[in-house]
Amino acid sequence: MQIRTRITILFTVVTATILMVFACTVYYSAVENRENEFYALLKKEAYTKANLFLNAQVDRKTLQDIYHNNRKILNEVEVAIYDTRFKLLYHDAVDIDFVKETPAMLRDVVKKKEIGFYQDKWQVIGITYAYNNANFIITAAAYDQYGYNKLQNLLSTIIIVFIFAVFLSYAAGIFFSKKVFRPIQAMTQKVKNISANSLDARLQSTGNKDELSELANTFNDMLNRLENSFDGQKHFVSNISHELRTPLAAMITELEISTNKDRSTAEYKVIIDNTLNDAQKLKKLFNSLLDFAKASYDSSEISFKALRVDEILLDACQQILQANPDYKLDIFIDPALEDEQMISIVGNEYLLQVAFVNLIENACKFSDNQKCSIAIKSSGTSIQLEFKDDGIGIEPQDLERIFTPFYRGNNKAYSEGNGIGLSLTKKIILLHQGEILVRSTKGIGSVFQINLPHPSAL
Repeated sequence: MQIRTRITILFTVVTATILMVFACTVYYSAVENRENEFYALLKKEAYTKANLFLNAQVDRKTLQDIYHNNRKILNEVEVAIYDTRFKLLYHDAVDIDFVKETPAMLRDVVKKKEIGFYQDKWQVIGITYAYNNANFIITAAAYDQYGYNKLQNLLSTIIIVFIFAVFLSYAAGIFFSKKVFRPIQAMTQKVKNISANSLDARLQSTGNKDELSELANTFNDMLNRLENSFDGQKHFVSNISHELRTPLAAMITELEISTNKDRSTAEYKVIIDNTLNDAQKLKKLFNSLLDFAKASYDSSEISFKALRVDEILLDACQQILQANPDYKLDIFIDPALEDEQMISIVGNEYLLQVAFVNLIENACKFSDNQKCSIAIKSSGTSIQLEFKDDGIGIEPQDLERIFTPFYRGNNKAYSEGNGIGLSLTKKIILLHQGEILVRSTKGIGSVFQINLPHPSAL
């Protein structure tokens, strides 16, 4: 069932419920009013006839004739008058005597001064009446044909109006639901036409601060992220293709040259060394790409555990020195970090080691003395690691883009690389809810600072 249909039905049900409550209130209020008004009428008739009989001394037969004559065309009130000894003094129609008063009923009237009750659909009232220092008991009864007819007409009118109002509310619900959902239908049609080739399309926003405008703006923000992601993927693939093409083309050229004619052992050795060097570049690129993919995973997909930062750093230094024995590494650990908890974090050992290796390798690679100074400190809520070099520094215009994948600044002529290391390092640090900062002065050197939160700060 469509939401529009559900809303229409819900609107109709709510409206019908409100109308039903209102109609019931009106009807039962009319019932109460009719009953009270007719009791008041009976009381008035009882007093009037008592005055005529006792005070005006109107003949009994005259009063009875009036009652019988009126009864043929009206629902005349039947009145009976008793003294306190329950002796009948006057009755409009003894032959009819609809009420059939009993001593118990009359005693109840004397006790309560006034009573009212139903006998079938006839309303009966009993009251006491004082005249010439004597008390009398009067009963009056009648059938309110006119009042019941009015109630029946009111009930019929309420039912007809209720049914009409329900149909009208259902029609109004359909009309307004179509009107309300028209912008959503337009959005749906627009979204259906959006594909990977048309991510630049956007939903129209009315500019109002309503839910539909919020939905359109939220969807447009999602499209912006998707478009940026697709553009980033295209750029990433293009850069990978470029990075792979260069060493592969060099390898193919070297091998093709080697097959053109017979060469000496020394020449073949040079070709093999060149090809091996290009193959090593490819291997390093592939490893960087795999690490980059791992760092791009959702943190819930990567295993984390308690680790000592100094141990990971020492393993990274050992790995660097095994591959590059000429590199010089200077490590300083703040003596205040005696407590194991102060130097421990929750993280992934492999990824953190990759990040440290990248920073150490960059520091050594871009320094004439091939030296990297590393310091581990604590700021209370986090562990700080600084990787400092005395190298060529970074151009100011390159500082904002050094963490962009495959970006290589003006320093690319100084040393080979593929532009993945720093972007990979930043992803790893962000994955560990940390931050990476850089300070650099051209010709003096650079400092990369990593802040990793303590487990208690997470």
